[in-house]
Amino acid sequence: MTARAEALAPVTSTKLTPSRIKIELLAGLTVALALVPEAVAFAFVAGVNPLVGLYAAFFIGIITACFGGRPGMISGATGALAVVMVTLVAQHGVEYLFATVVLMGVIQVVVGLMRWGKFIRMVPHPVMLGFVNGLAIVIFLAQLGQFKVPDGAGGLTWMTGSDLYLMLGLVALTMAVIWFLPRLTGAFPAPLAGILVVSAIVLTFGLETRSVGDLASIAGGLPAFHIPMVPLTWETFEIILPYAVILSAIGLIESLLTLNLVADLTNTKGGASRECLAQGAANVVTGFFGGMGGCAMIGQSMINVKSGARTRLSGISAALFLLSFILFAAPLIEQIPVAALVGVMFMVVIGTFAWASLKIMHKIPLTDALVIVIVTCVTVYADLAVAVVVGVIISALAYAWNAASRISARTGISKEGWKVYRLSGPLFFGSTTGFQDLFDIQNDPDDVVIDFIDSRVVDHSGLEVIDAVASKYEAAGKRLHLRHLSKDCQRLLEKAGNLVEVSVLEDPDYEVAVDYGNKFDKNADPKASPAS
Repeated sequence: MTARAEALAPVTSTKLTPSRIKIELLAGLTVALALVPEAVAFAFVAGVNPLVGLYAAFFIGIITACFGGRPGMISGATGALAVVMVTLVAQHGVEYLFATVVLMGVIQVVVGLMRWGKFIRMVPHPVMLGFVNGLAIVIFLAQLGQFKVPDGAGGLTWMTGSDLYLMLGLVALTMAVIWFLPRLTGAFPAPLAGILVVSAIVLTFGLETRSVGDLASIAGGLPAFHIPMVPLTWETFEIILPYAVILSAIGLIESLLTLNLVADLTNTKGGASRECLAQGAANVVTGFFGGMGGCAMIGQSMINVKSGARTRLSGISAALFLLSFILFAAPLIEQIPVAALVGVMFMVVIGTFAWASLKIMHKIPLTDALVIVIVTCVTVYADLAVAVVVGVIISALAYAWNAASRISARTGISKEGWKVYRLSGPLFFGSTTGFQDLFDIQNDPDDVVIDFIDSRVVDHSGLEVIDAVASKYEAAGKRLHLRHLSKDCQRLLEKAGNLVEVSVLEDPDYEVAVDYGNKFDKNADPKASPAS
């Protein structure tokens, strides 16, 4: 069974039976173990103390697990946000970061209250595929940093010799356990089993390999309430606002796309606006407790789902396990080999990447294939928010171009001797040129009807071009009439007032299929081919 099929496997029940509780707690433990090096690494990226990342992972994780829009999702400190934070921390210090995280959360709460999360449905499927593929590559590239060691000159160099071979062997062993264990039993999360097996081997045989403790100490106390120590001035607001807007946008986009992905994998539905509110509240709290902020994490969410978790208990337990590591179990957790966690993340990469997208590239429209590739590349080389915006814009422009080419008309003569243009296709900014080319103003009779039974006026450009055509007929001493306007189109015309000076005819009885004497042009294309 593939990783994706494994995640899609039906769950018999999500009631908190003893069996379900065991699955959720073990999944939460697995996620918590994977969160430690991720939070530490992202804290280093942002230029802050490792505990700042760990506290963020705890607060973001537990609040979104309790109140988020999708049970089973995992949130915490992420690299997508860390790369934005590093400049702010370097220029203004960590206190400005805490203030920015609070403002970021407030913005996200506003987005949730305004119910703007629903606009995530505007993200096309090719953009989703590009997002998933790009994020899988980003996760993979992030793990390569674990194969580098200090070179003695303040830099990093790639592992060589026996150290490299041992690291690769332990990573491969972890991946093998994760791959084969589900084929033997589903009673124990495979990622956790991989971590435990490799850790036992390393400790039993005293193998010299990097551990979590080599990255940083994770020991600490309970997070304390802390008001960001920044001047309450307009200048401070001007400094933190741009960062807060960017961070809130990236956080929500990544969270909502992850929500859709997890909902798809588990055949369930998630609440986008609820997720926005939860993410915002979590970041506000995190900022006041010395955390770096965060959002949904696709890698850890995939680990959680693949481990069989389907309820909020797994996310809550993951956060509580993480806090217990900080308070009580730091010496034990610091002995876990980094190779085991890298192996877990490599399996996440394999399970996250949409391999099927490679097979369908030659079967889907060229534009969709380009969108998948472009979004993937931009996600890797820029950031997620830019990638999604670029993908949506390209998809929207491609749709507009295709819709614009569909404007067409069949012509006929009514029993009154009026020429009728039966329009087909949407009339909007992209189709206005094709619309004007449909009419033979000089040779048309004194009365001309545009029948909108198969068309709609979509926007202001559509109104303008109707008015332009009407003016041309008026200049030629002829009259233009509109028929079969839908109610929304009529409201659009009424709102335009005197902008469109045309006669709107009372629509004929809809029970009559054709009210034009059946005198449509026999030479016209019955399939209403495009006019341009």
